[in-house]
Amino acid sequence: MSILTLTLIGVIVFLSRHELNQAWDLMSRVNLWVLALVIPIAMISNLASGEMIFSYLRQKKLINHVNPFVLMRISFELNFVNHVLPSGGVSGISYVNWRLGKFGVSTGKATMAQGVKYVVGFAALATLLALAVLLVTVDGNINRWTILMSSTLVFLMVMTTMIGIYLIRSPKRMHLFAKFFSRRVNALVRKVTLGRKKRILSPKKVEEFLDDIHDDYLDLVRDKRALQRPYLWGLLFTVMEIALFYIVFLALGSPINPAPILIAYGVASMAGFIVVTPGGAGAYEAIMVIILTMAGLNQSQSIAGIVLARVIILLLTILLGYLFYQQALIKYGKRAADL
Repeated sequence: MSILTLTLIGVIVFLSRHELNQAWDLMSRVNLWVLALVIPIAMISNLASGEMIFSYLRQKKLINHVNPFVLMRISFELNFVNHVLPSGGVSGISYVNWRLGKFGVSTGKATMAQGVKYVVGFAALATLLALAVLLVTVDGNINRWTILMSSTLVFLMVMTTMIGIYLIRSPKRMHLFAKFFSRRVNALVRKVTLGRKKRILSPKKVEEFLDDIHDDYLDLVRDKRALQRPYLWGLLFTVMEIALFYIVFLALGSPINPAPILIAYGVASMAGFIVVTPGGAGAYEAIMVIILTMAGLNQSQSIAGIVLARVIILLLTILLGYLFYQQALIKYGKRAADL
């Protein structure tokens, strides 16, 4: 596992070599004192990310108090796994399920907690995006395509959440989905393995897993207040993520309206679930640069700010994430998650 991880890190660095060179060149004209603020902001961002999961688990009395440093490091580990094994977040979910298992949390409960994180994360982002759309609409200098794009993104996020709720509300629908999903996955596996492996998912096991999530959903319906704290942490997480980009632009001497950054961040984050490259490398930066340019920012300034910010995020994720990830493997007997 360690050899594989190091190999994949090498691939990420190789794919990011041009951005790393650009970032190095940009350092000569950066205010390092301002740029240093990125580090505490990144720490707070990862702490908030961890609290989106653990605040829910604490309210459900599934876990006791956890040191804030542990929350932060688990978030770094999650980001590291998602960067090294890009799979639309699936690898990260599997890894966190394994990590939470060390706290006595069952797989179904851990998955539900992560589901809560994504739902409240979507809700927090949608809330801030709606505010950003209002701000850029008032600003007559913002390109109308930017407004349309952000409005469409909010709509898609709401629709995705509603479809998920529609499925999870009915055990019958979930069981039908379990059978459909299992058949599709098993068929894909048979094609990839040329028929050597017949099945990796059991419809019954998937049904039991979804039933566990359904029970948690009913608990949430009965106690909607359990979502309040994760939602507030989600707001803080999103604000810190945007603040990170804003600080980088400020350090470059190019202060920018945070609203277009938020819109660009939202669109790029959604694309990151689809683009199967480490951390969405390439597509993520291109999308943010295009949107910021459409919003009226100089293209060279957009490229400089986004590239430098993404490189800093990449380095923090690789260096700290790998360190914490390896410590977790060593502590728990090198039994890695079933990624």
